[in-house]
Amino acid sequence: MVKSKQDKHFEIAAYIILSIIMLVIFFPFLLLFMSSITEENSLLINGYSIFPKEISFAAYSYIWESRATILRAYITTICVTAVGTVINVLITAMVAYPLSLDKLPGKKIFSFLILFVMLFNGGMVPTYMIYTTVLHIKDTYFALLVPNLLFSAFNAIIVKTYLKGNIPEALYESARIDGASEFKIFTNIVLPLGKSIFVTIGIFSGLAYWNDWMNGLYYVSDSSKYSIQQLLNVMVKNIQYLTQFGRSSGTGQIPSISLRMAIAFVAMLPVLILYPFLQKYFEEGITLGAVKG
Repeated sequence: MVKSKQDKHFEIAAYIILSIIMLVIFFPFLLLFMSSITEENSLLINGYSIFPKEISFAAYSYIWESRATILRAYITTICVTAVGTVINVLITAMVAYPLSLDKLPGKKIFSFLILFVMLFNGGMVPTYMIYTTVLHIKDTYFALLVPNLLFSAFNAIIVKTYLKGNIPEALYESARIDGASEFKIFTNIVLPLGKSIFVTIGIFSGLAYWNDWMNGLYYVSDSSKYSIQQLLNVMVKNIQYLTQFGRSSGTGQIPSISLRMAIAFVAMLPVLILYPFLQKYFEEGITLGAVKG
């Protein structure tokens, strides 16, 4: 197919605009990394720059000295994120599938309850009391898992809309006529055909687990059970204290600013590595329902 001159001009303009957008998105990550390897005094005098005048890996050396603790926190976060994401997606799918059916008894009541809990909650104090005095999750790995394990009402609504718009209910009826149970329909039809939206919801859930540090702050005081985000948050606080102590006592300067940048880069690096492998499913889950029909 021969493209007209107008189509070629449109493609060139689209590539230019997308390239500019890509650079705008990529620039903060580049600036963050370059700041993390900039010498502290140069950073204080010249400010942030993608072309540092003096390069120093002192911040990463400081992190490397705590590599055993950081590795343990990484393992904790990876395990919690993997387990929590899988269970969270399964709970969301099991709620969304029946709500996508027209003949579900009490569908309006269940939909109202999901919408209600999306808008209102019991508050921080009652939540803390339940988790600590009833569920007894304080200073356990469940403290990092359980609070985010309850499905997101917003995600359930998204999945319900996707299933209703992309999987015809006649397919379920055909499976029931052939003798398939609801569990078999869920595992053999709903999960495979809804893979794109489930991966999308899984990315949202996984990012929530990976970036979570509030649950650790509330429920975990045992340093051996710190997640990577909580550990790095504690390291930042320790740096602030040591920096202030070093100034008042006349000791050597600690690379506080570049170290914070290095900590931020270390925290997000696994997500940056993993995301390209899931990008295809993420795009399908976001766009498929919009272009159908």
